[in-house]
Amino acid sequence: MGAADVVPGVSGGTIAFISGIYEELIETIHKLDIRFFTSWKKNGFFDTWKKYNLGFLLALFTGVAISLLSLSKGITWALVHHPILVWSFFFGLVVASIFYVGKQIDRWRLKTILAMIVAIAISYFITIAKPIGTSDSTWFLFFAGFIAIIAMILPGISGAFILLLLGAYKSIIGTLTQVSDGISGLNWDLFLNAFLKLCVFGVGAIIGLKVFSGVLNWLFKHHKNSTLAILTGFMIGALNKIWPWKEVLEFRINHVGEQVPFLEKSILPSNYESDPLIVYAIIFMILGFLSIFILERIAMKKTTK
Repeated sequence: MGAADVVPGVSGGTIAFISGIYEELIETIHKLDIRFFTSWKKNGFFDTWKKYNLGFLLALFTGVAISLLSLSKGITWALVHHPILVWSFFFGLVVASIFYVGKQIDRWRLKTILAMIVAIAISYFITIAKPIGTSDSTWFLFFAGFIAIIAMILPGISGAFILLLLGAYKSIIGTLTQVSDGISGLNWDLFLNAFLKLCVFGVGAIIGLKVFSGVLNWLFKHHKNSTLAILTGFMIGALNKIWPWKEVLEFRINHVGEQVPFLEKSILPSNYESDPLIVYAIIFMILGFLSIFILERIAMKKTTK
């Protein structure tokens, strides 16, 4: 799930489905509340730990954290040196995710279609608007964690995808890279600064996970088709954000004093200032699409067993 959420396109929730842990994850999150401490006091720590299935959550989120830290540096390097190829791969992932989520809608009604159209419009507006905050501010990191964690319990859309829409993806990936660099280089100042940022992001994620788990569980049970239509429309409208060929309209200074793109506009490959690498881009789009297709085949085999 951590590997899935590093890249904007593969859903951690989809991986949970494939591995057969989705229902257990939702149920465990629902059970975890303030009564944990009452049970701890009454029954002891180990009985309470077992009752709330915290061993499952510890194993799961430890795996997610290790995966995020180990893959973030490679993604950061690739985005700098091979942006068209990376975004092409991401684009293929998201297109495949649109088909994956959309085909689960078993009955199309007027409200389902309207829900998708509204979602497309809202999502596209987000992609062309300025980011709502600076990705270095504390409140923005908290908000990004609160919103992005929805992907942990929502099949079809990834946390990294949400971070892309918020304009926080590169900042979070950079922070993860700083954590791993601080550990490997024994630079504890770098590690501490990055770790504190991740803690703020993590607190937002924990709160968001608890809030959204109940809401999404209810939506899927009572309005599944409309919910899937909204998710599909959201991803369709957001394809503009992941289009590989961009023209930078505005720059900003990041946390290390470097000038980086802040506001970009999608352009045709023919208008790209450098080599558009069209053939390679198409190949990587196909590879991204096939990645989701293969995961879907695996999921279907798991379901039929």
